[in-house]
Amino acid sequence: MNTFKAIIVKEKHDQVIYGLEDVNLDSLSDGEVLIKVSYSSINYKDMLAVQKNGGVIRNYPMIPGIDLSGTIVHTTDNRYTEGQEVVVTGFAMGMSHTGGFAEYARVPGDWIVPMPVNLSLKDAMVFGTAGFTAALSIIALEEKGMDIIKNPRILVTGSTGGVGSIALQILSKIGYKNIAALVRKEHQIEVAISLGATDVIFVNELGVQNKPLNKQKFDFVLDTVGGEIASVLIPQISYGGSMSMCGNAGGIKLTSTVLPFILRGINLLGIDSVNVPIKDRGYIWEKIANEWNISQTTLISEISLEELPQTIEAIKNGHHLGRTIIKY
Repeated sequence: MNTFKAIIVKEKHDQVIYGLEDVNLDSLSDGEVLIKVSYSSINYKDMLAVQKNGGVIRNYPMIPGIDLSGTIVHTTDNRYTEGQEVVVTGFAMGMSHTGGFAEYARVPGDWIVPMPVNLSLKDAMVFGTAGFTAALSIIALEEKGMDIIKNPRILVTGSTGGVGSIALQILSKIGYKNIAALVRKEHQIEVAISLGATDVIFVNELGVQNKPLNKQKFDFVLDTVGGEIASVLIPQISYGGSMSMCGNAGGIKLTSTVLPFILRGINLLGIDSVNVPIKDRGYIWEKIANEWNISQTTLISEISLEELPQTIEAIKNGHHLGRTIIKY
């Protein structure tokens, strides 16, 4: 190909701007594997990438997009073959390495996961980074004792967003029966129930953090937002319970005392989806492709690269539901 389409983020007159441009292979970062991108997805982090002081991109110009699925068209890494379908998420992609919001991407071979047998290129991005993060969160909570047999009280925050919506569906599919979804708006109630929630709680029903220990309402919390909501929830986690944390849409500050930790023995579990070792990724994607596969039922919108700005604005303003994928 001579040129192809890509979203380019630039810094101009102390402002960050972005838009669709024609580029060539010289615009791509180095790597052993060239991929014809079939799908990417839009995540909260991608929204931050196109904002001034978003904390994602530091060197411009840059092609954003923290995940992709596609087909290898050229490789100098003998672990892979031309025509092979693959998925790439995280690492430096879309941050300091050109990412998935382009018709082609070039990445190191060490970042690549071969596509699992039961997952299509589209399905892989229905999950994308959000689904990968949801899976990591559930695995971490189950390693700390969350078990279907015990019928634990589970709360999912940000329940109609990318990570939360997939987490609800996976939890429901694998058999959990006591799943509460935290919502802010009336229209999110029906969405959360359709995704698998058995109860819906409004943010204003959580109360405020007015004492170090509150009534033990939840055994496990899958938190996707952080900030004040996470702070209010910590004193409400039951003895021996755990909260996974994977997002900061609600802020980066956490306020607590040591009492929930030393008197109730609760655990805070940090979830990082960016730098998970490649040797561990195959196992997670196999679970996603098989017993945790909810790709046919998830709340999804499909757009073109040209339509990206509208979705970015919806995420920025808190109006986005479910998952949006980009088809090339």
